Amino acid sequence: MKASDLFVKCLENEGVEYIFGIPGEENLDLLESLRDSSIKLVITRHEQAAGFMAATVGRLTGKPGVCLSTLGPGATNFFTSAAYAQLGAMPMCMITGQKPIHASKQGQFQMIDTVDMMKPITKFTRQLVRGNRIPSSIREAFKTAQEERPGAVHLELPEDVAAEKTNVPPIPLQKVRRADANVKAVDIAIKRIEAAKSPLLLIGAGANRKRISKMLMAFIEKTGIPFFNTQMGKGVVAEDHPLFIGTAALSDHDYLHCAIERADLIINVGHDVIEKPPFFMKADGISVIDINFVASSVDEIYFPQLDVVGDIANALWQMAERIQVPAHWDFAYFLKVKRTVDTKIAERADADDFPIIPQRLVAEVRNALNQKDILALDNGMYKLWFARNYRALAPNSILLDNALATMGAGLPSAIAAKLIHPEVNVVAICGDGGFMMNSQELETAVRLKLHITVVVLNDSGYGMIKWKQQSSHFSDFGLDFGNPDFVKYAEAYGANGHRVEATEQLQSILTHCLSTPGVHLVDVPIDYAENSRVFTHELKAKSCII
Repeated sequence: MKASDLFVKCLENEGVEYIFGIPGEENLDLLESLRDSSIKLVITRHEQAAGFMAATVGRLTGKPGVCLSTLGPGATNFFTSAAYAQLGAMPMCMITGQKPIHASKQGQFQMIDTVDMMKPITKFTRQLVRGNRIPSSIREAFKTAQEERPGAVHLELPEDVAAEKTNVPPIPLQKVRRADANVKAVDIAIKRIEAAKSPLLLIGAGANRKRISKMLMAFIEKTGIPFFNTQMGKGVVAEDHPLFIGTAALSDHDYLHCAIERADLIINVGHDVIEKPPFFMKADGISVIDINFVASSVDEIYFPQLDVVGDIANALWQMAERIQVPAHWDFAYFLKVKRTVDTKIAERADADDFPIIPQRLVAEVRNALNQKDILALDNGMYKLWFARNYRALAPNSILLDNALATMGAGLPSAIAAKLIHPEVNVVAICGDGGFMMNSQELETAVRLKLHITVVVLNDSGYGMIKWKQQSSHFSDFGLDFGNPDFVKYAEAYGANGHRVEATEQLQSILTHCLSTPGVHLVDVPIDYAENSRVFTHELKAKSCII
């Protein structure tokens, strides 16, 4: 068979359902091999968006999402999405084309060393030099992408290698079980937890990756220990639980940090130091137990005193089975903090101000969505508000990026989420700046006949940077831009455009969009004056005497 046919058979063997991207001349053999494949090729309008889609597939399924580009500029357009997957621990495989490597008449036209370019931002990168190497290379790439810590891998398939004849078969998949946590380490952790006066549980990004909700819930129910989460740990345990005290949307100085400062032990489940830190450690401060698939990384603000390394669910099961709940635990202060956090989140959630303020926006979106509906956030000031105020009720029901924190990923992530979970509502929340970075993917969503809603928050500027600029006492400069008429823009792609002209209209428009098939864009004017009032003034002036 042709090497490109073998390549596709190996992808099918890995369970690949979608390939996102833009083929080029160097991919034509592979494109022809895909024509009769079970794999669906989703043509995008930019390679960066294809990479975001593939990474989101990896995030939601645990199996590498796949994206495709040509050489040169197509490959370089993957760079941001590769970093997005690598920092966000999302398994993804990028496939790029290349000129013939044995004989080429085009000199150095479009040539860059793509393999070398990918080395700093992938777990694995390789040029395929022989067709017979395809099965082992694809198996190794996919295995590496899924292993802890998951991330991005890259394969370069040159044009002449794709056209070779070969007769080797795909390599059968092997099931790899993660190692159980060491019993002695678990015993030490249990003793330290039982000896603590006020332990507190933190849920991080790693817990969301592996869907360990059941074991976490069993541990929480057995012990009664209150918990909080990082931004990327939202939803592992439903945030309407009576012991949930909040999300660490900020690294310090929020009401939640009053509880953290009072804790004498943090049980950190699935923490990832690439996330913005949920708290800062001090040498003479709280003790931390790190429960994770791999040993913790140490830096100047995170240095746990004990690692429990191995399968997180297994570690939690062992702990829940053997821990004894002591009479001296005291969580009264944590629950006071919870009441304060809940009160603060409810403040101004019904405000009628127009343009709409973030608190009302978050409340309206939460009211419109069901438990397992998916919210895909782009990056901007609103991400802090959603992380802090939005109650996630299921794992991976809020897709936010607090690792690379790139703009432009919201709409592509929503498209991928809808393909993977067609049974739920999917809403993308984008700032006008981030939306316009990949807004052309509206056409992709329309072409795929998807039912998604894209909320564009319109303030004609880079809102988060404006807040930072203002709080740093700089002049208002260099952060404003103009926008198209978003309603007409959506309609030009064949989508449905809606504009909110009064705050009370938002709920009815969202209800209409969620109940009416098609691609919907909602233009929502937003006022970020609350950023300064809450984050700059209120939180800095707060007191932990509650």
